[in-house]
Amino acid sequence: MRDLIGSHDLLFVTLDTLRYDVAAECLEQGRTPQLAKVLPGGSWERRHTPASFTYAAHHAFFAGFLPTPVTPGPHERMFAARFGGSETSGPGTYVFDAPDLPAGITADGYHTVCLGGVGFFNPATPLGRVLPGLFAEAHWEPAFGVTAPDCFGAQLDRLELIIGRTRGPLFTFVNVAAMHQPNRHYVPGAGQDDRDSHAAALEYVDSRLPRLFDLVTSRGRPCQVIICSDHGTLYGEDGHIGHRVAHEAVWTVPYADFILEAQ
Repeated sequence: MRDLIGSHDLLFVTLDTLRYDVAAECLEQGRTPQLAKVLPGGSWERRHTPASFTYAAHHAFFAGFLPTPVTPGPHERMFAARFGGSETSGPGTYVFDAPDLPAGITADGYHTVCLGGVGFFNPATPLGRVLPGLFAEAHWEPAFGVTAPDCFGAQLDRLELIIGRTRGPLFTFVNVAAMHQPNRHYVPGAGQDDRDSHAAALEYVDSRLPRLFDLVTSRGRPCQVIICSDHGTLYGEDGHIGHRVAHEAVWTVPYADFILEAQ
């Protein structure tokens, strides 16, 4: 990562609440063909998230603690805030002298943009302004949120406007809300959220990915992409509904990173 800063744009997408098992099943069943085209080796990497809900997970992500490989470590990180005694910074790590990645990468000439999705990115409350406040430019509206069936499409409409007026290196962060409850609207006639509607939400997101990738590669610069979930969620397993609990389906998330070449 250290060698790519400056020459590559950066796109970081969190597929909020996406379960690893559902993501892997959809891929195996051919339900996410756009992801199949770009995932290294044609599969998701199984990783563990640093936290069990959106707010905490994203604080860790923006400090450089992306989901951790499930195999024994230590694992060299892509990004790291400089601090003494770090055992996971290595020769390829982009190390920044700032408390968070958006601030660190801004110092290296990047314009930083946040397109929020779930409620922790809604600036109507002080809490909802914390994560977006890390970025030079942040956007949220109800059309990006969990109750909007085309939430990802609305975010891409905004991103198209941003890309059209932005010059120089760009760090784009997108939090996609579709998989988060409520997601029953992705299955016609469904009366409740479940694994089926969760999977249908992922199919919807997959169908919009070509537009996202076309947008971020239209600037004439290669783009380093990171795409992952921040945590999973539960639909009745062991009596649990939702997340913010220590359960395997919450802690285990899909992860991938790859480079898209410029158009």
